[in-house]
Amino acid sequence: MIRLNKYLADCGVCSRREADRLIGDGRVQVNGNLADMGCRVTETDKVTVDGKNLAGKNTPVVLAFYKPVGVTCTEKDKHAEKIVNDYIKYPVRVTYAGRLDKESEGLLLLTNDGKLIDAMMRGANGHEKEYVVKVNKEITGEFLKKMGAGVYLRELSVKTRPCKIERIGKYTFRIILTQGLNRQIRRMCKELGYGVVQLKRERVMNIKLGKLTPGCYRKVTGEELEKLYQLAKED
Repeated sequence: MIRLNKYLADCGVCSRREADRLIGDGRVQVNGNLADMGCRVTETDKVTVDGKNLAGKNTPVVLAFYKPVGVTCTEKDKHAEKIVNDYIKYPVRVTYAGRLDKESEGLLLLTNDGKLIDAMMRGANGHEKEYVVKVNKEITGEFLKKMGAGVYLRELSVKTRPCKIERIGKYTFRIILTQGLNRQIRRMCKELGYGVVQLKRERVMNIKLGKLTPGCYRKVTGEELEKLYQLAKED
């Protein structure tokens, strides 16, 4: 049981001081009754502000974030110029499900649901991740064939799974992976004599980057969220 002003702050409504003003102005109700200063609540209580229900701080949250180039996927690193937490100012603590290296950009999913992260990261589930990649020399049919069939990565002593790949430009291709080896696409290209100039992740499972711009994020809700959970649980 915690004080109502702290609960409102934890839910991202406002600061504790501003919460006291909301309570004092009669804009907050607990279980249908007008709240008073010093009121304490639990996660089972129904709290409304201006008639709108609040989701508790333990309610699962999923954010879709457009990670810009140059941002490191870490929560704390004194040596990193920019980290994900510099952009994500969400009241509930979230962490990422699947990294993107510093030089890459695009969709990064963040959540406070540890079980969802575990399900998404379980390689055996073969969840799709879609990328658009630009390389430093013209793409050939042989390159596409070898990438699609799987590439042996000497640095990791493993062969990548077969994947879907298509050329969409002279130097650009779209690729859909079902595994998440460290810097996988960059390593695959390197083995075949290509260098990655630009790499952007556009989709993770059913969640798409869409119209998000670098450094911005949105909350995943409704049918989109339900579908994500459904896919994450499928083996």
